[in-house]
Amino acid sequence: MMLLGVLLLVAVGVASAAYVLTRPRSGAPAPAAATAPAAAPAPMTSAAPSPTPTPERPAVALNILLVGSDSRVNARAAAAAGSASDQRGDALVLIHIPADRQGLYGVSIMRDLWVDIPGHGAAKINSALSAGGLPLMTRAVEALLGTHIDHTVMLDFQGFAALTDALGGVDVDIKQPFTGTVDDKVHFPAGVNRLNGLQALAFVRERHAFADGDFQRVRNQQAFLKAVLAKLASEGGLSDRATARALISTVLPHVTLDAGFTLASLEDLAFSLRRTDPGRAVFFTLPTAGTGTSRDGQSIVLQDPAATAALTAALRSGDLAGYVAANRLQNGN
Repeated sequence: MMLLGVLLLVAVGVASAAYVLTRPRSGAPAPAAATAPAAAPAPMTSAAPSPTPTPERPAVALNILLVGSDSRVNARAAAAAGSASDQRGDALVLIHIPADRQGLYGVSIMRDLWVDIPGHGAAKINSALSAGGLPLMTRAVEALLGTHIDHTVMLDFQGFAALTDALGGVDVDIKQPFTGTVDDKVHFPAGVNRLNGLQALAFVRERHAFADGDFQRVRNQQAFLKAVLAKLASEGGLSDRATARALISTVLPHVTLDAGFTLASLEDLAFSLRRTDPGRAVFFTLPTAGTGTSRDGQSIVLQDPAATAALTAALRSGDLAGYVAANRLQNGN
């Protein structure tokens, strides 16, 4: 499945923003209730100063790791606690939000990428989730990219499908037609397709129908997420409070957040993103050196150390825009 920034920032963050923007910020005075006009008060020689709203804190760049997993309730609890379980991360995306909030970058990480998992040795990066839950998964990605991750979020399959249906379906421009290999074997013709929740889930999970397997699946995931952003942009987002509440209610039961991602920090993030243009979001895949076989016979994806180092430098300097331009990256690369 695919979990990306929009699934947090749209499903929860933007929905929260719709609520945040209709109520005073922390420290700001609440608006007075409407009342009938009253007689003018007698003149006063002095008056108490009006309460001063808490100034908005300067924004800093944020890195949010999003994990997609076919997790059950007990498995989600284990993941949050850092306990071992039988689940693996089916999709990994690092969301980078620049300090100026002008755009958003989603970096897909191949789930079979062969890395050194802290305390566990060499393994596929997605196995970190089963070995040590979200804390270990976070540490593994931090070690790979050499950058700090501020928050980690996990969404399960059922939540992904529910989110799609809550949006009324999503129109995806499919570049490579295919027929699914599992379940109902849905056919996806080339061109724009309106996908409901189950169809979207089949679209972003399919890999056996493609010669390059997981690589095309990741491109499909990115295309779908770009379509979600385009729909929200064209329809003006989720400014209706009832819609926001409904979306939050739909998605939150399927979301696991790290312990530090509180409602207050989520609201602050949502508020800081109020002017972000979703049309400027760019999704691409961490470059790799192709596929190979591990010593124990597993099919794996090989790291490209030079390419990873270049991305690390861009993340540290806050210049993802320059990195994207220099590498001529477009959505789906």
